Amino acid sequence: MECIKNRRSIRRYLPKKVKREVIEQLVDAARWAPSWNNCKAVRYTVVDKEEYLQMLADTLIAQENIHIVKNAPLIFVVSNVKKRSGYERNGCLSSVKGESWEMFDAGVACQTLCLAATELGLGTVIMGTFDEDGIAKFIGLPENEEMIALVACGYANEAPKAPRRKEVAEILRFL
Repeated sequence: MECIKNRRSIRRYLPKKVKREVIEQLVDAARWAPSWNNCKAVRYTVVDKEEYLQMLADTLIAQENIHIVKNAPLIFVVSNVKKRSGYERNGCLSSVKGESWEMFDAGVACQTLCLAATELGLGTVIMGTFDEDGIAKFIGLPENEEMIALVACGYANEAPKAPRRKEVAEILRFL
């Protein structure tokens, strides 16, 4: 509960590299996230070289995201293998939510990645405003994958206060 309640969206980072072993630990944790029919369709591309981060920032749309990417030690480009999540192993779509189940699985994986980062003393922020085609081309995303989100990650250079949350009584119903 402490990790969940203490996780914050971090947009400013210290100029300290995240070791590859730590990055591997984060992805190891994220791979334990549940997924449709255990299909494990979420993929992670890490951009952690400064010159690549600057180039990646040039493909972004939102000014705040540009600043985050230029400041972050690393970015996870989170993608999904198409037509796996929400589909049966024979390729037939079986979820009443259709292909949108892919977003659910990627969201669970992103949250798991962010919680693992918090546990390891890192900060993260999930970004959803970007030039998907530009980034896909830049990182050489396989054609059978679709970009879902960018997750900036690094050692926090800020300590934002928790935003107001609705009370449990406002969001919970019993029948």
